[in-house]
Amino acid sequence: MKENPRFNVSLSFEGIRFPPFEDILLLGRRCPQGKAGVSKCLNLLAPEKFELVEIDDPTVEAMLVNKTITKRMPVEKIIEILKTKVFPLITNGEVVKVDFNVRVYFDDIEGTLKDTT
Repeated sequence: MKENPRFNVSLSFEGIRFPPFEDILLLGRRCPQGKAGVSKCLNLLAPEKFELVEIDDPTVEAMLVNKTITKRMPVEKIIEILKTKVFPLITNGEVVKVDFNVRVYFDDIEGTLKDTT
């Protein structure tokens, strides 16, 4: 008795957004696309949304950071955090997407409420 071939398909898909990241993109030294190429491409996809920041690091050449993040936190502080937590894990030529959420909060806000009646 001849057995008929069988198959099984597993399929999943999801829509993507452009650009395919929202917060920070780190560009390792010698990344094939180059910082100028990635920056120009990103500016076409999301004009004026990201800032190119050159980095003085042996492994990371530059980062593209969402301007909403730099509005809430100085670039120097962002670099300081990334240098300790992320840069050690990046290799030359690598491009890395970083999710970077900033929550701003205020403590001890005082004032008086006037009765308007």
